[in-house]
Amino acid sequence: MSAATESISYLSSKLTPRPAQAGRSFLHDNPARMKIVVSGGTGFIGGALVQRLLQRRDEVLVISRRPENVRAGRGIAWSAADEVANADVVINLAGENVGGGRWTASRKRRILESRLKSTKTLVETMRRAPQRKPTFISASAVGFYGPRGDEIVDESSPSGAGFLADVTRQWEAAAHDADDVTRLVVFRFGVVLGPDGGALKQMMLPFRLGAGGPIGSGQQWMSWVDRNDVIRAIEWAIDRSEVRGAYNITSPEPVRNREFARALGRAMQRPAVMPTPGFALRLLFGDMAEEMLLAGQRVVPSRALREGFTFQYPTLESSLSANFSK
Repeated sequence: MSAATESISYLSSKLTPRPAQAGRSFLHDNPARMKIVVSGGTGFIGGALVQRLLQRRDEVLVISRRPENVRAGRGIAWSAADEVANADVVINLAGENVGGGRWTASRKRRILESRLKSTKTLVETMRRAPQRKPTFISASAVGFYGPRGDEIVDESSPSGAGFLADVTRQWEAAAHDADDVTRLVVFRFGVVLGPDGGALKQMMLPFRLGAGGPIGSGQQWMSWVDRNDVIRAIEWAIDRSEVRGAYNITSPEPVRNREFARALGRAMQRPAVMPTPGFALRLLFGDMAEEMLLAGQRVVPSRALREGFTFQYPTLESSLSANFSK
């Protein structure tokens, strides 16, 4: 049985999807203009999300340390408590990039503190107006599950071990402090693919140089998701009042790293035969290489599928084809 078939079989055994409404998508025209506050609204995911929300004609406020530099939406400072307290939706995407370099002690501290500080600030502000009961969509990541080998992991699986699992547990716990004053939705994102940044942009360079290939053994699983589906999932959570709690936002078809490398090579019309040795990555990146590059999780989005979300790009080939056509 192929890996894709096994993942689909697992999902089919656990899911009884809600039927979609005939003739329409769950991403319907926004019936009322909402006031939406976004932290991390200038980043790889946030920037694209803000553009989509503006297309919906929502009022979008982007929290920034430098609000005067915000180019899409209206920039506001972290101290603008009234704006957050009066929002219909608060979306929390802020946090230092976990893949931006070796995990030194100081970098680990910044990765954790950047997430906890932003989340706690938003929660404390929303608690000042508990009668509003806004929707609070807070980011997390599949690192929550820790390295899991070939085990198929969904939202019923416990958290795992490692630095990223510890960070995401604390991050989610900080968001859960808003449980009684918001409709809380926690999205555990996989590796997000988009044409203009994120992991895909970093992966493309060695392939362009003819040196692309699998990382380490290539056996480790990659739970990925197209950025467009991330944005669609956030819209789905905004528009569906019954959506609450934790969801994996990953493609229903995770792949092994070697399969990812082959697919990327085909999409770029470049060879994918030169593996990057694991020992070299460990020397360069230490713990980061072990958790982020040489190990992985085989995560599936059981809850989202069961509750009616559909992925526009469920397969890696469809996502890469769309990304390289842009």
